[in-house]
Amino acid sequence: MTMWRGLRRREAIDGFLFISPWIIGFACFGLGPYLFSVFLSLSRWDMMRPMAFVGLGNYEGMLTQDPLFWKALWNTLVYTLLAVPAGLAVALGLALLLNQQVRGVWVFRTIFYLPAVVSGIAVLLLWKWIFNPDLGLLNALLRALGMADPPGWLSSPFWAKPALAIMGLWGVGGAMLIFLAGLQGIPRSLYEAATIDGANRRQQFLFVTLPMISPVMFFNLVMGFIASFQVFMQAYVMTLGGPQDATMFYVLHLFFQAFRYFRMGYACALAWVLFLIILGVTLLNFRVSRHWVYYEN
Repeated sequence: MTMWRGLRRREAIDGFLFISPWIIGFACFGLGPYLFSVFLSLSRWDMMRPMAFVGLGNYEGMLTQDPLFWKALWNTLVYTLLAVPAGLAVALGLALLLNQQVRGVWVFRTIFYLPAVVSGIAVLLLWKWIFNPDLGLLNALLRALGMADPPGWLSSPFWAKPALAIMGLWGVGGAMLIFLAGLQGIPRSLYEAATIDGANRRQQFLFVTLPMISPVMFFNLVMGFIASFQVFMQAYVMTLGGPQDATMFYVLHLFFQAFRYFRMGYACALAWVLFLIILGVTLLNFRVSRHWVYYEN
């Protein structure tokens, strides 16, 4: 028994030694800024005058005196409800198509994954031109199909968020690759047994494929929620929060408070509220996952 305890203690020490570079780096470069951010969220500071401690004043003002806080939160929630399910559906559909045993399928896998790598300002400017209501490629295509009055997209308060959600489908290659790995990990014997039992393709998808890739779907769902709540660059480059604050997302509002109005304390309070929201949504997903995610072990 003593030997077993000594072995476990030695393994624990070795484990901490292996992760010590990360622990030291986090303590030196991460923990300090986090704690300072907490202190700033309880203070009023514009980088020009001395810092003043206000307690929970920033949080109270956020809930009672900042209408853009609720607007930004609502915009982010609507965008999340549009972008995440659509992204999961498209990624899964592409993965199912690219999981077929056909000649040269690796070429198509590369083509569909490339947009997830080619990202940045240039791509956003390209999509901004595509969504142009007068000269854009999308509306030109809709007019050619017979639509007399196509949407205004980024210039319309109603269509701006759906437009950004549609643009988000450009980068589903990462989720598609994870779905593809999950599909290839399903034993063929399960499909053979389902075929013997008389299951058709739809039934095999519902009762074999979906349960077996549910852990992968859960992972993509959580990562999609986290990414959508932090959407920033698309709105900043393409709309600057307009029109009529329709794309004033939470992180964009936080950015403006910090670097346009120099309300650093208030921006830190916004950041910590966002952290709590993302943490709450993630914990809720984990709790609900018990009812639909299947693990073999």
